[in-house]
Amino acid sequence: MLIDTECIGCIVNQSRKVADAINADEVLYKKLVGDVEQMSLSFDRDSTPPEIAADVYAHMSVLANKEDLYSELKSLSTQKAQSFLPFLYDKLKTSEDRLLTALKIAVAGNVIDLAAAVEFDLQEELEKVFESRFSDNNVAYLQNLLESAHNIVILGDNTGEHIFDYLLIETLQELYPSLRCSYFVRGVPIINDVTLKEAKEAGFDTLCELVDSGVNTPGFSYERATPYAQKLFDEADVVISKGMGNYESLTPSHRRDICFLLKVKCNVVATSLGRDVGDIICKVI
Repeated sequence: MLIDTECIGCIVNQSRKVADAINADEVLYKKLVGDVEQMSLSFDRDSTPPEIAADVYAHMSVLANKEDLYSELKSLSTQKAQSFLPFLYDKLKTSEDRLLTALKIAVAGNVIDLAAAVEFDLQEELEKVFESRFSDNNVAYLQNLLESAHNIVILGDNTGEHIFDYLLIETLQELYPSLRCSYFVRGVPIINDVTLKEAKEAGFDTLCELVDSGVNTPGFSYERATPYAQKLFDEADVVISKGMGNYESLTPSHRRDICFLLKVKCNVVATSLGRDVGDIICKVI
C-alpha cells in the first residue's frame, strides 16, 4: 500500500508525539519537528508508509541520541496490558467459541498504537469488543485453514498488544496441538513495535518459535526481512498479520492465505478496506 497524502501529515505529527514522549526541550522539539517536516517534502511516493517511517524514526533517534524512542511508554503499555490478563483468561475459559474470543482479544490489543491517527482507550475497547462483529468476517474461513495447517506465522505489531498475542498463540496451540507457530518481531526498535527484548520478557521464546524478522520498518517489509524470516513466511500454511503497519506493508503480497487482523485507525486504511475508522477486521486474502 503506497503512501497517501494523508499519511504524510500523520508521519509529521508523529514527530510531535516523539518530542512529547521524550520530554524534548524547546530546541530539540523544534529540530525534531522541523527536520521531519523538511523530510516530508521529498517522501518517495512509491514507498509504503512503514518504509517512510523507518527513515524518519532512524533520523529522530540520532537527533534525540536515543535508540528506543518509546522505551518508557512501551514498558507502561506492557504493564497496562498485563493488568487485564485475569479478565481475559476468564473470558477464554467461559467462551463457547475460543478461537473467536482469542481473535477478538488480539484485535482489542491492537488499539495500543502510538503512531495511529486515532487513539482508543484499551479498557473501553475490551468492554465493547466482545459485543462487536468483525466488519470483514473471515473467521470461519480462517478456521478451515487452521484445521489443515502445520505451520503458521504470526506477525507481531505493537508492544503491549503482544501480551494479547500471547493468549492467541496459547489458544491456537490448545485447539490445534500439531500446529507449529512462529512469532515475528521487528529487527530494531521502531515506534512502539515489539522487538526481541519485549517478546522474550513476555516468555514468547518458551511458548513458540520467536523470530527476529530483521526488518527496520513498522510493518513486515518482506524485502528487508532476513532470509530465514522470508523462508518461514513463504512456507507457512497461514500467516496472521497483526495491525495496520503489517497490512500497509503486505498489500499487495506475493503469497495467499494472509489473515489481516486489525482495528481500523485511519482514513487511508479504512478506504483501502472499504470500511470505517473503528471497525475490527478479520480478512483473509
